[in-house]
Amino acid sequence: ESILAWVKKAELKASDYLFKSRIHGAEHISTRQYNRIFHGWIEKLGLDTSLYSTHSLRRTKPYLIYKKTKNLRVVQLLLGHKKLESTVCYLGIEVDDALEISESIEI
Repeated sequence: ESILAWVKKAELKASDYLFKSRIHGAEHISTRQYNRIFHGWIEKLGLDTSLYSTHSLRRTKPYLIYKKTKNLRVVQLLLGHKKLESTVCYLGIEVDDALEISESIEI
């Protein structure tokens, strides 16, 4: 909801960057600035900033897809992993559980 409100307020088009840079010649904010903004949000929520990272935010959607579907192959494809084991490590799930679920799904 917040992002949709921002897109509307900023009158962004589909081809626009969500967060434009204020630096002349740069189209979007830097990863460093994004990291500062992200950790500012975490602090405002009163959470421990050492427990959260921009990468943990990126990992949330694949993890939620796995939790909802239990389909490791779908998550593997979305992440572009060649090995199922890489997806298992990325999600932080147990290997035995992952292989059991994977073997139960027919492709």
